[in-house]
Amino acid sequence: MAPKKHSAKRSRRDVVTEGTSAAPEFDSNRFRSADHQQRFEAIKGWSFHREIDVQLRDDEYTNFQEEIAHRRWTSLVTPMAKFDPDIVLEFYANASPTEEGVRDMRSWVRGQWIPFDADALSQFLSDPLMLEEGQECEFSQRRNRADGLDEEAIAQVLCMPG
Repeated sequence: MAPKKHSAKRSRRDVVTEGTSAAPEFDSNRFRSADHQQRFEAIKGWSFHREIDVQLRDDEYTNFQEEIAHRRWTSLVTPMAKFDPDIVLEFYANASPTEEGVRDMRSWVRGQWIPFDADALSQFLSDPLMLEEGQECEFSQRRNRADGLDEEAIAQVLCMPG
């Protein structure tokens, strides 16, 4: 039996990667740039801790439960049944700034833009935040105060080492 002949057809990927210096050196379907792909490689060792579903009785922590309902945060306190860690890591890798000091409040995940600006988060929470021009949300106001948020102290309390 004669060996199989390879088709003369070449895929678009073969043509793009063959001998051109203009070809991207990263997976453009998964990453915004080669830097973002390198960021993914740097963080791919991150581990995720599953959220814990806490069931409160109607008579427990009523003020807390009322505040969650008032703010319409039920979707925030309901853990996801499952998630794909690689997709989460792609989100974080592609969410990093493209230039020094330039913050693009969206990320590239599997060929789609995922916004995470105030409007997108408000829409996710089913409670659009309506700000007038120049007005800041409560978080921005607190962050910008002289006695504002100590992000490093918060990270030390909330984040696990490593």
